[in-house]
Amino acid sequence: MSRDVLALANAATARLRAYDPGHDLPALREEYGPRLVELGSNETSLGASPAVAAAIAAALPEIYRYPDPKGGALKRALAAQLGVDTAQIALGNGSHELLMLIAQCFADAQTSVVYSQYGFAVFAIATAAAGAIPVCVPALPADHASAPLGHDLDAIAAAVRPDTRLVYVANPNNPTGTWFDEAALARFLAQLPDHVVAVVDEAYAEYMTAPGTGSAVRLLRNGQGGRDNLIVTRTFSKAYALAGLRVGYAVGSAPAIAVLERLRESFNVNSLALVAAEAALADAAHARHIREFTAVEREWLAAQLRARGLRVFPSQTNFVLVDFGRDAREIEAQLFRHAVVVRPMAGYGLPTCLRISVGTRIENERLLEALA
Repeated sequence: MSRDVLALANAATARLRAYDPGHDLPALREEYGPRLVELGSNETSLGASPAVAAAIAAALPEIYRYPDPKGGALKRALAAQLGVDTAQIALGNGSHELLMLIAQCFADAQTSVVYSQYGFAVFAIATAAAGAIPVCVPALPADHASAPLGHDLDAIAAAVRPDTRLVYVANPNNPTGTWFDEAALARFLAQLPDHVVAVVDEAYAEYMTAPGTGSAVRLLRNGQGGRDNLIVTRTFSKAYALAGLRVGYAVGSAPAIAVLERLRESFNVNSLALVAAEAALADAAHARHIREFTAVEREWLAAQLRARGLRVFPSQTNFVLVDFGRDAREIEAQLFRHAVVVRPMAGYGLPTCLRISVGTRIENERLLEALA
């Protein structure tokens, strides 16, 4: 006798859809080989610090042992760099896991979660997985002077309800590339009531060079983060080029982090990832090189695309959002036929846009050739 297994799933899970990675990249790498230009996942084409490979090689003989469940060495390195206590840091299998974990810990079917239209997709997924009530706030208009399609922080604060427990924002934001400065963030946090946990996702924070920008960790460190109700999430997948190892971390007050630790999976960050992240963090020169290279190449690529009559939104990340003014599906498909992979944005409600990662100059020129 057959059984409808989906009917056995809880209501929150039944409403979810599995993550769509876009393309089968391993198969494409096998098909196209070195011709393939991967500009769809916001990875760092320059690669990780050479110190990472050495750290992994040194750790391999101990691979049969479980990793440090507390990630003590990495936490100490992060605490020293960020100016916080190790009790204020939780480690995750990428920041994605931590964003999901935060919703599991603080939201449920009786509470609401507020986030922005065009905000990072995981905000809505985490809300749905927790069975919470989503409150999606319209983004700033496309003709907004400084942050087209970006977060409307005042509207987000105004959307908070008595049952709201979480507010998610991203700075800079994926997929729009938009950002807000530290003063705007401080004003926003001051508007939130005590019963709301503010989550600031800073996956791309290392790329920000605009005047007045800074990490929310500094507000937390200076006591401006609304007491215990601010959590900042960051990742080693982007500017530290460790996407394949999946390491992220959350920074908050010790009480807030203690809540996350109650539900965090044991051994959720593997041994090789722990030592690799510590090595990447220690190589400040390599991280600075990635940041400076990306800033220059991002502006060059944006200028080239604008010269072709395309609208390129301002960005403080390692990607640009490009509006082609018409359905972008066929454009994405044509690029794919030329072995260039970018990210379609129809799933975000931006069907005329493609998100394009900043690659090396050779990769970016291949993209431009394919567009031609």
